[in-house]
Amino acid sequence: MAAPATAGPSLPAPLPSPEPPAAARPQLPPVAREETLGREGYRIFDRMRAAWSAQLTGGLSPAAASLAMHDWAMHLAAAPGKRMELADKANRKAARLLCHLAEVAAKSDAPACIEPLSGDYRFADDRWRKPPFSIWAQAFLLQQQWWHNATNEVPGVHPHHQRLVSFMARQALDVFSPSNSPLTNPEVIARTVQTGGMNLMQGTLNWWQDMARQAAGQPPAGAEDFVVGRDVAVTPGKVVWRNHLIELIQYAPTTGTVHPEPVLIVPAWIMKYYILDLSPQNSLIRYLVAQGHTVFCISWRNPTAEDRDLSLDDYRRLGVMAALEAIGAILPERRTHGVGYCLGGTLLTIAAAEMAHRGDRRLASMTLLAAQTDFSEPGELALFIDPSQLHVLESMMWSRGYLSSDQMAGAFQLLRSNDLIWSRMVHDYLMGERRPMIDLMAWNADSTRMPWRMHSEYLQRLYLDNELAAGRFMVEGRPAAIQNIRVPMFVVGTERDHVAPWRSVYKIHYLSSSAVTFVLTSGGHNAGIVSEPGRPRRRYRIALREENGLCLDPDSWTEAAEPHLGSWWPALTGWLAQHSGAPVAPPPIGAPDRGYPVLGDAPGEYVFQR
Repeated sequence: MAAPATAGPSLPAPLPSPEPPAAARPQLPPVAREETLGREGYRIFDRMRAAWSAQLTGGLSPAAASLAMHDWAMHLAAAPGKRMELADKANRKAARLLCHLAEVAAKSDAPACIEPLSGDYRFADDRWRKPPFSIWAQAFLLQQQWWHNATNEVPGVHPHHQRLVSFMARQALDVFSPSNSPLTNPEVIARTVQTGGMNLMQGTLNWWQDMARQAAGQPPAGAEDFVVGRDVAVTPGKVVWRNHLIELIQYAPTTGTVHPEPVLIVPAWIMKYYILDLSPQNSLIRYLVAQGHTVFCISWRNPTAEDRDLSLDDYRRLGVMAALEAIGAILPERRTHGVGYCLGGTLLTIAAAEMAHRGDRRLASMTLLAAQTDFSEPGELALFIDPSQLHVLESMMWSRGYLSSDQMAGAFQLLRSNDLIWSRMVHDYLMGERRPMIDLMAWNADSTRMPWRMHSEYLQRLYLDNELAAGRFMVEGRPAAIQNIRVPMFVVGTERDHVAPWRSVYKIHYLSSSAVTFVLTSGGHNAGIVSEPGRPRRRYRIALREENGLCLDPDSWTEAAEPHLGSWWPALTGWLAQHSGAPVAPPPIGAPDRGYPVLGDAPGEYVFQR
């Protein structure tokens, strides 16, 4: 790893693990050492083969898909009762469609015999209510429902395989949705008649433009209107610390007095930090500063192949712990409110658990935003995480030194293919229109990479083995047990989160006996967090579980939690103020006399790395 980019107090070296005397250590004979090296050579050969084949499969594991399909097919073949049930359902759905055809023949605006699932807006236009389009839509939805029945509740199928087969069936069906064809989509047909076919010509130009931008590695059209440091990430501040992995930004105060305890924001390194500092009107950082908080934020380095051996513990030491050391030098003898978003929240929890084990009391509270600590039910993202898929991902990352941003983006798009793939294709390429670019979309295109070693450890130790929730996640030879954390927590889950489902985020109640204020807000993983006051149609529920209080299951919590309209941000700032001391004069920016001089203006340098 490269040396820190600037001088300053360095982190204390990890305590060395005690080693037995040389005479007591087992010594491998020469033959055994040669065999170990030989086995490693065979493993390298396997990784090279997997990395090469992954280029043909888009990073997906054919073995994982085959195993799931065989598991489902063999158990379905051995389940005559399930097959009879499917035959019965097929007959019933055919009868429903025939009855609908008869009703349509008598009355063109006959009611639908099946409605789309919640969140499926492909057939929302009124033109889908008229034949023949209504017939095609109804037939597709009935078929979609039948395949859901066929791929679920087959006796004996492994749950992961069941979810994967159901997902693959849904992806295959979506390809043939009548909404995706210009010949069967009434909205596209009406647009084509209205424009004399110019929509299809414009759609072709849009497609060529997108392909050219993708080939050149350029962001989507319109993203150039959101320049970092000019349009987004513009909250005034200074970089006060830089090492190989992070820049620490301290934001300038805007109030006459501030709460004495500073706030440290730990964003996820899968994304650029400025999702929390987008445009001025929806910047959480600017909002916290305006409420009288001294805010520090980590800006992560975008790793390259040279950073392949950065570990998850490196992110803890050079990230969270280095930031806390810098804050302690700038604001001595003050505790810190830790705020972690997504992976940053998981890392903050690991750091807090290790600190608690050592009796380190520098944290005053913890705020976890859409962050998981128990990965036993991680949601649909787990479709891409099993031993076979992990072998492919590890091999790709081993070959390159990192996981590229386009591979991560592809996985997230597949999880929401209706919204992120097919609806966009219909809108941009068939309707010939462009959705206006917004700051959140421009930020989403400004992606980052993941180092090989860190991401492998993250997927294996947290997703597959769930070591953190089980108390088996070791840090410097000691278990990072969440049960040892004794600071109050403010935890936010979002209703439509496909990355960190709120019921998974909620499990912090079962892992910690600290006081937990849990918020369930509308929106998804990103839009639910970037939820500034004044945005319409926002709502949230909030409830406090006292320290050592009774745990409720998620459904019971939802019934008991108090509902509110609007943004949850005021609830957060009110909670932080409740756990802070009396206001004091704003602190200086940096501490040059303690080795933390101002290194430059926010947003710093690392945010511009591509």
